[in-house]
Amino acid sequence: MRILVVGAGAVGGYFGGRLAAAGRDVTFLVRPGRAAELQSAGLVIKSGRGDLTLRDVKTVQAEAITEPFDLILLSCKAYSLDDAIASFAPAVGPNTTILPLLNGMGHIDVLAEKFGAARVLGGLCVIAATLNREREIVHLNDAASLTLGELEGGLSERVQAITEQLTVPGFHVSASDATLLRMWEKWVFLATLAASTCLFRASVGDILGAPDGRRVIEAMLGECRAVAQHNGFTMGPDFDARANQMLFTPSPLTASMLRDVENHARTEADHVLGDLLQRGGPAQQRDAGLSLLRLAYNHLKAYELREARSA
Repeated sequence: MRILVVGAGAVGGYFGGRLAAAGRDVTFLVRPGRAAELQSAGLVIKSGRGDLTLRDVKTVQAEAITEPFDLILLSCKAYSLDDAIASFAPAVGPNTTILPLLNGMGHIDVLAEKFGAARVLGGLCVIAATLNREREIVHLNDAASLTLGELEGGLSERVQAITEQLTVPGFHVSASDATLLRMWEKWVFLATLAASTCLFRASVGDILGAPDGRRVIEAMLGECRAVAQHNGFTMGPDFDARANQMLFTPSPLTASMLRDVENHARTEADHVLGDLLQRGGPAQQRDAGLSLLRLAYNHLKAYELREARSA
């Protein structure tokens, strides 16, 4: 199976690097600057699951793609989706499968409209990773997993074959017969974490230490869950257990969106929070009052305006 990994940043580089190290046929679609870095220093992963340096990494640039790939692993930021689609479109053939690992749900609609729903899987990843100053991929904790499945549910032969190809050391992969629900669960959790930590500019532990911090996180989680419920997705006991452990246990946990704000970088506010508001039904419409979720979203939009003015 020929696999094209779009980008070699923290997420694509980690999963693609592990696949390549295990002998899978992996090519990274990168810009010239990143290609030069990989040629010079290799693809370097620093991780508690094992450090890795890959030499002779296979790379390609968009204009050099001459034939389709079997699987496209897409892990760009949501705001870069249009540019990513333009770059990997020449790699999409009649039998190509696209596995996106983006946050939220809006990208599914965009990819299905562009390439046809039959070519698009549902997918999500759980990992905390970043690029350091040396452009090495730094895995920040032990979590590293991929989940994939058909958008309409069920376990197809295609999903089982891809899952087998993706099963390598360094991360856990699983096929799900309810991938859309898993994606909504991640979205609800991520939106709660991002909205809370960005609004307070603080970690979960610091928020919980504030007089009303726990109440704010509880209310934010309730609002996000209500949006999922409005769209037909109900979070179950397993989600409750995971969310309670992550959101209500004092820890240094923050959302990557807060790190973006602290680094004066672009955020996925529109895709993680704004799109959730758009799908929220009457409870989240503009005339329904200023909810905590809407307050957090506007907080981030004001940040964007300030950054644009400074630039």
